[in-house]
Amino acid sequence: MHSQQVWRLIPLLDAAGNVQMAIDRWLLSQHQLGIHPPTLRFYTWSPPAISLGYHQRQYSESWQNLTWQGQKLDLVQRPTGGRAVLHQGDLTYAVVTSGITGSRLQIYQKICEFLIQGWRSLGVELHYGIAGRGYIHNPNCFGTATGADLVLANNTKLIGSAQLLRGGAILQHGSIQLNPDADLFRQVFGTESFTTAQLPPNLDRDTAMNALIAAACDRFTMQIEVQPLSPSEWEAII
Repeated sequence: MHSQQVWRLIPLLDAAGNVQMAIDRWLLSQHQLGIHPPTLRFYTWSPPAISLGYHQRQYSESWQNLTWQGQKLDLVQRPTGGRAVLHQGDLTYAVVTSGITGSRLQIYQKICEFLIQGWRSLGVELHYGIAGRGYIHNPNCFGTATGADLVLANNTKLIGSAQLLRGGAILQHGSIQLNPDADLFRQVFGTESFTTAQLPPNLDRDTAMNALIAAACDRFTMQIEVQPLSPSEWEAII
């Protein structure tokens, strides 16, 4: 890592899932071409959505007709692998960078260090999940925790991440379960029990986000430049 590399921080963005995925794909391709700096961003999905892993072709037909508080849930394909994730009451992070070496799992964990440090500063200890390859038979990303996932002391999963490597460029994004609706979760994934992560009371999204930004600056030895997407960038993305 270079000392004090400048990263772009795109302010929190609320948009439809296909738009959010288009932004992540565009940021990765621009960084891979060497015309865009490393980037950190946080976003939310409106309307709520189920994102499917890039290779996930099978899913419940009922997912096409789900609603939550009068809104129809979106079904969106991610550019990254993994299984289905329900995006409602969550905060998604995305990191686009390069120059991190190692196996896929080592790269995951090097990037995840900022998540661990940020949550630790809020009094929440996270560790990596330990599920083996059997997880691929579970359609629900939050039903099992692999080495790429971060769980609380009681093994409740808080953050599930997925990754795309292209050349030396890396896109890693993940869903942080802040206040999911347990009933909607059961509706999507069936009768399996869903444990809501026990987080500090009165913890709001901005506090979590600011703690993670501070931790990212430390872990990636970077300075951030806050820069929203420009009109010309929006044109290139959509």
